[in-house]
Amino acid sequence: MTWLDSLTEQALARALPARADALRVLESTDDELMDVVAAAFKVRLRYFGRRVKLNYLVNIKSGLCPEDCFYCSQRLGSDADVLKYTWLKPDEVIESAQAGVKAGAKRVCLVASGRGPNDKDITRVSTAISSFKEQNPDVEVCACLGLLSDGQAERLKQAGTTAYNHNLNTAEATYQDICSTHSYQDREDTVNKAKQAGLSPCSGLIAGMGESDEDLVDVAFALRKLDPDSVPVNFLIPFEGTPLGGRWDLNPQRCLRILAMVRFVCPDAEVRLAGGREIHLRSLQPLALHIVNSIFLGDYLTSEGQPGGRDLEMIADAGFTVEGADETTLPEHRRPEDRRDLVRVRRRGPGTALPANT
Repeated sequence: MTWLDSLTEQALARALPARADALRVLESTDDELMDVVAAAFKVRLRYFGRRVKLNYLVNIKSGLCPEDCFYCSQRLGSDADVLKYTWLKPDEVIESAQAGVKAGAKRVCLVASGRGPNDKDITRVSTAISSFKEQNPDVEVCACLGLLSDGQAERLKQAGTTAYNHNLNTAEATYQDICSTHSYQDREDTVNKAKQAGLSPCSGLIAGMGESDEDLVDVAFALRKLDPDSVPVNFLIPFEGTPLGGRWDLNPQRCLRILAMVRFVCPDAEVRLAGGREIHLRSLQPLALHIVNSIFLGDYLTSEGQPGGRDLEMIADAGFTVEGADETTLPEHRRPEDRRDLVRVRRRGPGTALPANT
């Protein structure tokens, strides 16, 4: 049995791999790369089949952020050429989100710049989410509004929000190297608040910021401990006008190794290929679909993505299918009981009443 066979068996059993094996994935040679991808595909296939979940970003407040995250084009003092505007009105949010639904997105992600929302902001976003869910009850809504205060996650949940995103981004030991205005612990606390409120936790990382292999394994292991349902993997877009504007540390092979390492560490989580995939993976994007089971459709917060039509062609050409609204993304052991009930009712056919808690 090879080291990859052993690593695959551990992932299929949802066992945490040894750090040495996770590092070995990142250190694998180009001759080993296709074997690494094939091993990760076995894990992806077990938990998610050949389905690809589509997600759509709506930037509901852009720029003007008081935080100094070094990678971000919206940071305090950024000279990056990006749009800057305050909160969109609820009808504008809904209109933008509907565009994603029409394009095939199963989840819309409402993202706002800033340290975190105040209670008035939560009311504003909750109003938009409630209205959107009335029109699109089967579409998931993920909010990403920054650091949460006590009680805010519960209000978002009551409005119909499905998930909350707040990324760890990098290892705790090196977090001060990419941000000085809030801490790694602040981020971890927000993910836990979302989870405790019943929101599906979404937290991931950014690669390409000068981190070491050990740092990448550290943040992957921290995510495994935090146990999010969704793990977005971003690759740094080095915007001019930001402290990391000159970093071009990634290549397609490196990106595939990082994705595979995350899949082995978080085997049953929705691993999402996020920002930077087009510029760093380039022609190897279809190979990444053998590792991840989720992608963003179209544009990102402050950068253009691949046209949605090309994404759909890529998925089909690679032999995968777009996940439908009536399919459940997460493996059964990750689903809350009320969501399992909803799936069972739908399978029984039309005309059957939904459980009261849906």
